[in-house]
Amino acid sequence: MTNIKESDVMNALKRVNDPELNRSIVELGMVRDLVIEDGVVSFTLALTIPECPLRDQLSEDAHRAVKSLPGVKNVLITLGAMSDQERAAAYRARAADLSGAIERYAWDGEWFLRAFYDDGSRLGSAQNRECQIDSIAQSWSVLSGVGSAERAQAAMEAVDQRLVRRDAGLIQLLDPPFDHTDLDPGYINGYVPGVRENGGQYTHGAIWAAMAFAALGDSQRAWELTTMINPANHAKAQEAIATYKVEPYVMAADVYAAAPHIGRGGWTWYTGSAGWMYRLILESLLGLQLKVDRLHLAPCLPAHWQGLTIHYRFRETVYHIAVSQTSAGEDGKRGVTRVTVDGIEQEDLAIGLVDDHEEHAVEVWVRAKAPAQGDA
Repeated sequence: MTNIKESDVMNALKRVNDPELNRSIVELGMVRDLVIEDGVVSFTLALTIPECPLRDQLSEDAHRAVKSLPGVKNVLITLGAMSDQERAAAYRARAADLSGAIERYAWDGEWFLRAFYDDGSRLGSAQNRECQIDSIAQSWSVLSGVGSAERAQAAMEAVDQRLVRRDAGLIQLLDPPFDHTDLDPGYINGYVPGVRENGGQYTHGAIWAAMAFAALGDSQRAWELTTMINPANHAKAQEAIATYKVEPYVMAADVYAAAPHIGRGGWTWYTGSAGWMYRLILESLLGLQLKVDRLHLAPCLPAHWQGLTIHYRFRETVYHIAVSQTSAGEDGKRGVTRVTVDGIEQEDLAIGLVDDHEEHAVEVWVRAKAPAQGDA
């Protein structure tokens, strides 16, 4: 009888990858309680979640890998599930892999690539004839925290220089649009060049760009882009209304960037863009971040603002929050420097929320960089 070694079984299972995480099920710690007895190999396969839609595929792949070993008569697999802590560790490991791969392979020299085709060809590269740069990859290099500080800053500079159309009051998703490409980028190629995702302003992407500038602490450009996106600003004059042509009181999914319809609004009442616009204003610009019952503030305000007041209701309790802003001192320190609630200093610079049906006075002090010449 062939002696089946545990190391042989584990080596066979190392060739089985989780299709979602693209890592070996052994490396992810998914193989548990391995027992080898009389040619029968049994073990538990701990899935990332009990309802994993790939459980049958994983089980079949693992069964096939072990059954191929000499001397194996049967393979018995019990499906289990990882604990929350184990699952979090697996996801963190995969995120670290992706982060490293992006830094190694997705940097094009001045910005990040949009994607790779199946044949390995790059998309969103300066070497491409069409779609040389895409805003989403640049914005999310900042928002995800994956891009290095230097590269993320450079990527957003490229967005500002190549995709922000101040003359037309819009922010393109990509440029140049797809028109004569031999490769298939998907349904996006079905749109006319300069319309919707194909080189027009796709408002999700425009909002993410504003959020990215806010995350970088660039209040001037964060607010400038927000002002451009704001539909109300397309109704300030009769000429602007005639160009925009759609309702200026709701969010539009897109704005055309192709002549003769440059600046024309597209699909309106777009709830996805409206939701992201809400988050841009509330979270990225005003800086409100609720974590369970603690409210954190990290405002990104125009440099010339002296402050603002927020009336925040927590269930049946109202917090009156007065934010005071001054320029950064000689030490260069920026951001929130002090928080008091009803006169009591908050060491962690956060507001502990209690639903006591009372009104509370909150004071927040924040430092901003000095306004650049010409800021208004």
